Amino acid sequence: MSRNLIVCISFFVFSTVYSQPASQLNSVSRPKIIVGIVVDQMRWDYLYRYFDRYTPDGFKRMLREGFSCENTMIPYTPTYTAPGHACIYTGSVPAINGIIGNLWYSRALGRSVYCMEDNSVRTIGSNSNAGKMSPRNLWTNTITDELRLSSNFRSKVIGIAFKDRGSILPAGHSANAAYWFDNSTGGWITSSYYMEDLPAWLKSFNDKKLPDQYLKKDWNTLFPISTYKNSTKDSNAYEGNVAGEDNTFPHIISTITSNKYNTFWYTPSANTYTFDMARATIEGEELGTRGETDFLAVSISATDYVGHGFGPNSIEVEDMYLRLDRDLADFLKYLDQKIGKGQYLAFLSADHGVAHVPEFLKENKLPGGGSDIPDIMMHLNNSVDSAFGVKKAVINISNYQIYTDAKAIRDAKGDAGKIKDFIIQQLLTYNEITTAFYVDKITEVAVPEQVKNMLINGHSQKLSGDIQFIFKPQWFEGGDMGTTHGLWNPYDSHIPLVWFGWNVKAGKTFRETYMSDIAPTIAAMLHIQMPNGSIGKVIGEVAQ
Repeated sequence: MSRNLIVCISFFVFSTVYSQPASQLNSVSRPKIIVGIVVDQMRWDYLYRYFDRYTPDGFKRMLREGFSCENTMIPYTPTYTAPGHACIYTGSVPAINGIIGNLWYSRALGRSVYCMEDNSVRTIGSNSNAGKMSPRNLWTNTITDELRLSSNFRSKVIGIAFKDRGSILPAGHSANAAYWFDNSTGGWITSSYYMEDLPAWLKSFNDKKLPDQYLKKDWNTLFPISTYKNSTKDSNAYEGNVAGEDNTFPHIISTITSNKYNTFWYTPSANTYTFDMARATIEGEELGTRGETDFLAVSISATDYVGHGFGPNSIEVEDMYLRLDRDLADFLKYLDQKIGKGQYLAFLSADHGVAHVPEFLKENKLPGGGSDIPDIMMHLNNSVDSAFGVKKAVINISNYQIYTDAKAIRDAKGDAGKIKDFIIQQLLTYNEITTAFYVDKITEVAVPEQVKNMLINGHSQKLSGDIQFIFKPQWFEGGDMGTTHGLWNPYDSHIPLVWFGWNVKAGKTFRETYMSDIAPTIAAMLHIQMPNGSIGKVIGEVAQ
């Protein structure tokens, strides 16, 4: 083949590959705004458990017009609120982003640390200490940080949630603002990390005192209570209560005067109010209308409070999701009108799921139970003292991990290795505990690879304890009333993930995807860098 012919063929191939329309070469299409909706404690099956009673325009619309990743799993344990929000927005896991729980024990400080605590900042918007929070304990950045970086900080990023951790972690380090609810005022507050004063639009919104108006209405079922066929009976001794009153419908909240804003957290109206705040934020900050891609991170918190108190088989949870469906429908219609159909990208997911109430399981001859962690700690310390003469060798139990007191063991001239081996053997005497091991030997533990990877992803050499233990399925830290979450099991780790709006084609996939895939998928869709600690993979069916 002649040299001239090779040159001609090469030029033809190069021209063919790179002769794309000028519009593709000279511009990058992006949505006007991204809206992340995280529903605290929403199990995946809630998408379908109440499906027949959902409206056409809420969850059903998202499933009908959007793309659902039906087999989305959390890739680490423990499965709590702070790690969940951190993972969604960092594309990372606790081993990398440093958020190993809502709380963890700090050996350096000699006390438990709250994930968002920051005593160097002040509350903005009230005189309480509820605003002394910031993202400084988060080691990595977020997709929202990357959006800010990609636009040279022209994009606005704002987080909203009743819970501070549900607002701060999604908003990231460089956010314009993060707002959360303060029980002392019944309004939205923030931290001096973000600003020195609330914006005028938020002051006006707080002045409306909408929670007071919502609290004037008692919480009764949306439909006749006899029609709630997907839930157990209304009155159960193992259920908690809406703060300040009993555990049956109707929940009389209109007469509550003491700690009334604490009661508000346990009502569907708290979700409605969160969407009220989302609309006010879009209006006040002109999000999605300034020629830049903005990001509004919304977390729905009341679902978690009611879920803990009443459990996933309760009428309270069913009614809350039926009402949340209507709130979601109204919010999507608002986005259609304000931003424009197909002009915004939304996703809906959850930070974790939840286990069934143990006493409910027992009623139905199913295994499960609650374990008394303080009792376990007392037993371990008494046993170590008797066997080795070391008092209070176990200094803390957090996130299903044992922290031993190296100084107490050393001062008593104890053998740390033998004492830890002894603690492991003592843990295995508990009926509910199946496995206990040194956390730094996770790779050697004889558990399924999936569980092992979740444990590795949740472990931080810098922050974690010395010994990890694993419960039988449907067992958890807690008592006979209410329920919780935090473990590797599917009821805690299988979450919804539905994409909707801008450039999203209708469909679904049943292949396994992960919570950590959300941030890199958004990055791919926006053509920006993924977060700096991301280990997730792009969901190709969405980022087409």
